[in-house]
This record gives sequence, structure tokens and C-alpha cells, in this order.
Amino acid sequence: MTEMDRILWMDVENLTVHVEAGIIGQDLERKLAEKGFTSGHEPDSLEFSSVGGWIATRSSGMKKNVYGNIEDMVVRMKMVTPRGTLGRNFLGPRNSIGPDIHHFMLGSEGLLGVVTEVTLKIRPLPEVRRYGSLVFPSFEPGVAFMREVARQRCAPASIRLMDNMQFQMGQVMRPAASFWKAAVDSLKKIYVTKFKGFDPDQMAACTLLFEGTPDEVAIQEKRLYDIAAMFGGIPGGEENGERGYLFTFVIAYVRDLGFDYSFLSESFETSVPWSRVVELCRNVKDRVQRECEKHGITYPPFNSCRVTQTYDAGACVYFYLAFNYTGVSDPIGAFSEIEAAARDEILSSGGSLSHHHGGWMQAHL
Repeated sequence: MTEMDRILWMDVENLTVHVEAGIIGQDLERKLAEKGFTSGHEPDSLEFSSVGGWIATRSSGMKKNVYGNIEDMVVRMKMVTPRGTLGRNFLGPRNSIGPDIHHFMLGSEGLLGVVTEVTLKIRPLPEVRRYGSLVFPSFEPGVAFMREVARQRCAPASIRLMDNMQFQMGQVMRPAASFWKAAVDSLKKIYVTKFKGFDPDQMAACTLLFEGTPDEVAIQEKRLYDIAAMFGGIPGGEENGERGYLFTFVIAYVRDLGFDYSFLSESFETSVPWSRVVELCRNVKDRVQRECEKHGITYPPFNSCRVTQTYDAGACVYFYLAFNYTGVSDPIGAFSEIEAAARDEILSSGGSLSHHHGGWMQAHL
């Protein structure tokens, strides 16, 4: 599949592109950008994952609020199976001629066949791409803010809420600042903690990405910041927003670096109704903490979550788990059991096994 990485054709009038399924996401985006277009699909794995992989796992990108999930972007695909080739010739936006064969292919994880070609929707590159950020006194009002944004259907291209542990990790990983920049940052910290009364051990942060025309972005920004104020949120600045957005891509490298220092880590995600978001996050993190103690994990684990996607009826929540396995006799076994317990807790708390990373489980059939 790595050799099947070409763009076969592009239809500018109908805003579609036909590609071989082995093309890597960042290569596709680069080639489209050269012609002034984008697919808009930006998963965390953009620099490694292929279009065929997006189909196989029914993936979701960070900018799904504007461009949709992968199932919203696919116009046509071809799958090679042991009994022949599956696909459809129709290139229109929708049809009603029985069950949609695409829904059997999406998320099939290679069990039914291999996707070889895909037609995707594309969009012109946005005129403006601007980052933003918000700080909330704690995770709960941040979730309430996200719910209100979803209710009003005014989400920007990307909106992500980090809990306190991720917020603090982001602060630790900030690049060294100049004297004047450090002084300004100190004044900002004094304003937030002393004048606004935010507790650094409770604060949550939200990263934002706005895309569109200058007028559209200005309207979005004002509306989002006005809603945030209703829940005690204050603007955190464009630079923090960009750094927080890019931090998503850095996490995988931090995980790999951790292997050299006796750390095991991974992420997993769920889809959950709004009414269960806060409870689920609390339950899963409490369960992980108990399981780590049960398995003799000496040092406190990195046990964190973020709300990454919003929908009318619920949200996607990502969990990040890492621990130092010094002194643990079977680190991989311990990690597997801790992760399994966390997933059991997710199901018990009303979440799904996965939002977009795939996986076949009889409990969900």
C-alpha cells in the first residue's frame, strides 16, 4: 500500500479528489495546498496515517466541526475483497437505493477487504486561520462551556478542553522565554491566580482554532469568548492556543521518549452523552488510580483526560495514561490490566468502547 500514494484526479468544479488509499495524510494535504485546497481531515496521526487507514478505523480529525468525520467526507471508495471488488460508480452527494455499502467498509479494519481508492470532498484553503485559548477555574465549568457551544452549534474548526494535569504538563513543556516575555507571563499569572482567584491545581484550559474569512472568524471569536465568560472562562491568548493545538502532535513523541526512562503510556478514547461526561471522567481517573496502586506502581501516574470533539448529544473524551514501571515485575501485563479496567469503567459509566480508533467488540453488537 505504501506505493499506492498518488492523487489520480482532482475535480475543482465539484470539489472532490480521487486518491490511492496508501497516500499519507500530510502528503495529501501538502499536495492539495499547492493547488489551494484542503481535505480538512486532521487526525493526531496526520503525519503517519494513510487515507485507507482513515477509512479502516472510521477516523475523526481535530477539525471535524467544519469538515466532518471521515464518513462525512467520503464520496466513493473501492475495496478489494477475496470475492471481488466492491464499490459504486455514483459520484453524487447522496442516494437512497438501499443500505449504503460505504457503512460496511468504514471501520471494518481490513476484515472485509482492502480499500485501494477513495474519492474525498475537498474545500478551498481558508483565508484566515487563527488560534485562541481559554482558561477556566476548573474542569466542570469548562465542560459546561463546551456543552453550550454544542447546543448553540457555533463550534469553531477545533475546540478542545484539557483537564488540570494536561494543562500543567503543557506549562512545563513551554519553551524558554526571553526576560521580557517571562516578565509579561508572570504578570498574567498574577492576574489569573490573585485577581481572578483561579487555583493552579484546579484550572482547565481550552484550545481553539478558527478558520474562515476575516469577518467569519471575528464573529466566531466574539461569540465563543462571550459564551466562555458565562462560565467563568477568560481568554488565554493566541500563542497558548497554537501551542496547545500542536501539543496534540507532540504527545506521541513524548510517549516514545518515555520508553527510554521506564515509562509505559498510551491513549484511548470514548464517546459519551453530555450528561455523563464529568462523571465518566472522574470515575475512569479514580479507577486508574486504584488500579495503579493495586499493581504496585510506586510513582504517581500521569492520569489525564480532555474533551476533544463536540456533538449535539455528547462528546468525545480522550484519556492519557502513563506510569513509571520501576520495580514492577511484569510492566506490560500490569499496563494491559490497568487499561482493561479503565475501559470497563468507561462502559459502566455510559461511554462507548471507542469514538474513532476502531475495534470490534461483541458487547457493542
